[in-house]
Amino acid sequence: MTANIQVGRPLKSLQRNRFIDPQAMPSLIRPDEWVFVPGSSGAPLAFMEQLLHDPEFTRNARLLTSYVPGINALDLAGMHPTGQVTGLFMQPELAVAQREGRFRALPISYAGFVRHITEQVDIDLAVIQLSPPDENGMCSLGPSVEFTPAVLRKARRRLGLINLQTPIVRGSYTVPFNSLDYVCEVDTPLPIYDVPSDSGTEAIARHIAPLIEDGAVLQTGLGKVPTALMSMLRSRRGLKLHSGMLSDGLLELAAAGALDMNYLHTSCVLVGSRAFYEKIRDFHPLRVVGCDISHDPVLLAKLDHFVTVNSALEVDLFGQCNLEMTRGAAISGCGGAPDFARAGRLSRGGCSIIALHATHRRGSRIVPMLGPQTVTTLSRVDVDFVVTEYGVARLKGASVHERAEALIQVAAPEYRSDLQDAWRAIANRL
Repeated sequence: MTANIQVGRPLKSLQRNRFIDPQAMPSLIRPDEWVFVPGSSGAPLAFMEQLLHDPEFTRNARLLTSYVPGINALDLAGMHPTGQVTGLFMQPELAVAQREGRFRALPISYAGFVRHITEQVDIDLAVIQLSPPDENGMCSLGPSVEFTPAVLRKARRRLGLINLQTPIVRGSYTVPFNSLDYVCEVDTPLPIYDVPSDSGTEAIARHIAPLIEDGAVLQTGLGKVPTALMSMLRSRRGLKLHSGMLSDGLLELAAAGALDMNYLHTSCVLVGSRAFYEKIRDFHPLRVVGCDISHDPVLLAKLDHFVTVNSALEVDLFGQCNLEMTRGAAISGCGGAPDFARAGRLSRGGCSIIALHATHRRGSRIVPMLGPQTVTTLSRVDVDFVVTEYGVARLKGASVHERAEALIQVAAPEYRSDLQDAWRAIANRL
């Protein structure tokens, strides 16, 4: 009976027949079965370390993962040539594996991935990382829930890594200890997420801040701009957070009195500093939920004053956004940006903001048209504002020609003349 479990009590005294040593975890994988491995701050690093120790462990293996670039490094060098990984995010080091068919990048958003799990794939083994059980026998997924609820509804078998460093987060999804088929005790640090700011990033954040009013519901993505933006919103009042990821800025805004403390601030992932993981344990107005909730288009459509802030690699003069490719090479995925951008665009009193630096090492990020060697991650109908360090391009309510002019004005000055010439040529064909 799990009702008698006490925190700190040796787990092996509870259900000895379920416990396995770390070295035995790869033996749970059977050829051609699907194994789900979560990402972000819930990535089961101890499992992956053992799995990639010997290529034979992954012979004919089929892994489905939500590893996130910038937080999780996915190294397939230790996999057997017949093993295959399917994921949401491309990473540059996976280019060869993708061409060889050993890595399959799914071009779908987070909401789409929930549906993919629900309707199109059978999960034979779910590998999840949890806190030690509480006095009621419940294990917390701690700072990372992501797709786990949807996966557990499908999984035939469950391997729980009871990680001594996974905090019990109030408001996070919990799993009964006695629902785990296999248990392995580990002691693995959570990934630290820390992005340094710079003058260009701070300039972008300063331009975004006036677009976010008191009482707004705010979503931000990964990267430098969201981090800098949080620091510039400390004077706001009544802010509500609904995002795919929350970090140290959550607690900074709370300490500044900027948050509505009667609102359940929502995310599917928490990732940040070590101090953040410690302090977030007792932050009450918070829920960490599955992407079936955080990215549900029906729920998002009901959010008024929903302001979404996402980044892009390129934006063209029509307002189309590329979030995934550079120089023809795939380097990332769309993540939850399409889900949130569309919701912000349609929200009553809300808006969809795209933030990016005006230039990169090879030229302008504001381009005449997205090229033939790239993709359109966000269509022009899902963007209200484009913000660079040079200002704000208001696309909401603007005509095709007015949009182009506004975007040219937030490009780097040295590229504006060329962009104007290019737009004249495009406009003559419209």
